Amino acid sequence: MIYLDSAATTLQKPAAVAASSAWAIGHLASPGRGGHRPAMSAADTAFACREAAAQLFHVDDPERVVFTFNATHGLNIAIKTMARPGSRVVISGYEHNAVTRPLHALDVDLRVARGGLFDREAVLEDFRRELDRGADLAVCTHVSNVFGFILPIEDIAALCRERGVPLIVDASQSAGCLPVDFQRLGATFAAMPGHKGLYGPQGTGLLLCGVDPKPLLEGGTGSESRRQTMPDFLPDRLEAGTHNIAGIAGLLEGLRFLQRQGVEHIAAGESRLIRHMGKGLWAIPGAEAFLAGDPSVQTGVLSFRLRGLDCEAVGEALGERGIALRAGLHCAPLAHESGGTLTTGTVRASVSAFNTEREIDQFLRTVQGLVQPQA
Repeated sequence: MIYLDSAATTLQKPAAVAASSAWAIGHLASPGRGGHRPAMSAADTAFACREAAAQLFHVDDPERVVFTFNATHGLNIAIKTMARPGSRVVISGYEHNAVTRPLHALDVDLRVARGGLFDREAVLEDFRRELDRGADLAVCTHVSNVFGFILPIEDIAALCRERGVPLIVDASQSAGCLPVDFQRLGATFAAMPGHKGLYGPQGTGLLLCGVDPKPLLEGGTGSESRRQTMPDFLPDRLEAGTHNIAGIAGLLEGLRFLQRQGVEHIAAGESRLIRHMGKGLWAIPGAEAFLAGDPSVQTGVLSFRLRGLDCEAVGEALGERGIALRAGLHCAPLAHESGGTLTTGTVRASVSAFNTEREIDQFLRTVQGLVQPQA
């Protein structure tokens, strides 16, 4: 199988990730739930993971790195801390449902800074215009999960700082794939999953906290047990209940892999593969690839369509031929609306550090085979 669905989950991971998770199941208990060796070792592993993430994302205090189940969990915490019914919230035109659904549930006054696909200046100008109309909060994805479009998050963060508007960053598609500097952004929160660019197990995620958040869950933390409200300090304030220590142990190894390889090195390799893929698709009659003219504004994610063929059918046909990718709206109808693909959806291919040019060539031959009967 050729796996090209890493924007959903990086199925191919460093061997140490699975080995560490398996070891943890048999050797680690729960952090903060005892003074015995399995519990203390679990606490050490959890703190090592926080430290590795703090170093990678430039967080000044590892205890402000909170474990979540996924990015959606973290975004819900962040949004429900900062927004309330009637809040005026500015978002980009490329947001995932993990952002838009919690905002709609809160019944906020939602403003969309759209901008054209791969047009960073237009996105920035739309953000400036909407922020100048007044905003209580901004939420912005760093990278579109549909098109791999790298939004100008540093410039958007600067606009927010200048106007005193809190910013929540969805780093689901950028963490591990692009440098993310939390201190430099000055964001209020940044949320990310463990199972995408961080090469960790599913069911893990991180929330970087610039302010003290409101708990989404209440329960036991192993600390201040006499108190009947959640602790007022991080990370305990947000980590009610038993930790996914096996997942955290695996995530630690994913972070260590990124430290060894270098995020910039991985990003360059993914960009090279996706441009090879895009140019190859454009050479196939009837194929339309959403490839940025400027390589610096697109990550290792590429959407495409084949003229006359339903995208879901294309995805299924490729799956039957050993190519794993995703088709449809990708839980991001707003992004498809901005990109002009809402009525059709797209087929999305996404690469990781484990893909090769040879695999991309095989993918292109397989797509050519699908359209050949119509040529």
